[in-house]
Amino acid sequence: MSTSSRIASRYAKPILELAEEKNVLENVKEDMAGFAAICKESKEFLLMLKSPIIPHLRKADILKKTFKGKMNELTLQAFDLITRKNRESILGEVANEFLKMYNKRKGLQVVTVTSSIKLSDDQLKEFEKLANKVTGMKPILEEVVDPEIIGGYLLKVEDKQIDQSVSGQLKDIKLKLQTK
Repeated sequence: MSTSSRIASRYAKPILELAEEKNVLENVKEDMAGFAAICKESKEFLLMLKSPIIPHLRKADILKKTFKGKMNELTLQAFDLITRKNRESILGEVANEFLKMYNKRKGLQVVTVTSSIKLSDDQLKEFEKLANKVTGMKPILEEVVDPEIIGGYLLKVEDKQIDQSVSGQLKDIKLKLQTK
């Protein structure tokens, strides 16, 4: 775990506990999921948060104006506190750590299944069963379509993966031939 992840975790934990205590956990979870998605999708937004040129109080103002009325008050207060501590550059990581902690508390596990084509509902249900068997937790399945794996599938759970893709098998064959 990187230093910024550890710091983000230290902020995420009390936010989770306070949200649970105030019975707004689901609202704050939705806020954090939305914020994490914005950070992932908007390079400009992330650059603004990490910019050493923009003063952190200006960033706090931007966050307030952008999210006031759209997020739970607890989420806004947490963002304000983190920004006042000059840690706004890790807000995206705080949101991600919060979501990990939330999932762990609820017995959920994010699982990514990659295939060369879009999977049917029946196939997705089979992957949910497989992921449940592997993790022992209720999976939150994320589907990725990547034609480069040619066929088969790649199932990722945190830092573990099951590679049953054609491209993975071809790589294995290539390695075996190179070592002989």
